[in-house]
Amino acid sequence: MPSAGLLVIGNEILSGKVVDTNSPFLAGQLRELGVDLERILVIADEIEIIADEVRQMSEAYDHVFTSGGIGPTHDDLTMDGVALAFGRSMKLNDTIWERIRRAQSEEPNEAMKKMAIVPEGCEFIDAGDLWFPVIKLENVHIFPGIPQLFEKKFNSIRDRFSGVPIRLTRIYVTHHESEIAEDLHALLRDYPDLMLGSYPRIGEQDYRVMLTLESRDPDYLDRATESLRQRLSDDVIHRIE
Repeated sequence: MPSAGLLVIGNEILSGKVVDTNSPFLAGQLRELGVDLERILVIADEIEIIADEVRQMSEAYDHVFTSGGIGPTHDDLTMDGVALAFGRSMKLNDTIWERIRRAQSEEPNEAMKKMAIVPEGCEFIDAGDLWFPVIKLENVHIFPGIPQLFEKKFNSIRDRFSGVPIRLTRIYVTHHESEIAEDLHALLRDYPDLMLGSYPRIGEQDYRVMLTLESRDPDYLDRATESLRQRLSDDVIHRIE
């Protein structure tokens, strides 16, 4: 299956001033598409760090996504870092500059011009009705950190990413993990390819643990789910979704 890595760039995330919501959004979207998101990394706004991590992720994964650091201010250094990662120069792109000019009610200033300076040789992917495209260099897709824009831009190009989607079944149980652990171990012995998760819940009145059973093979998932259902008594299972 295709693999992916996400690089979240911003001192504001590391300091806790801003909460990152792009990571869970992208993780859910890629899972639906069947792309395995294997790493999420948060780093500071430093060109050399960005370049190093982009280079490593680009070599390790089929798709790389960056979040943040592409605006007009002094700490927006993602473009420079991505360019450095691939040994590209930064250049004012006339097409992007003209798009920026058309999108403004008055002549844009020098700060806005910074947004038109991009890595040489990058690809522009139109992002729906947004005036600024998604910029791609090699296998790296560069996204803004603003959640509304990140989500809208990803949704506009999500069809470019596809694998075999993972199917999910949730089972809510009324017993503690320790009481069902042996049943889960036995299930995995019979279904070793099953992706099984066990998540205790505190404060829930109806159940104590949420189990997740996942597989790309719907029939395999159905058989594993039925096997676990038979292992657990009716009073243990609160509901199955």
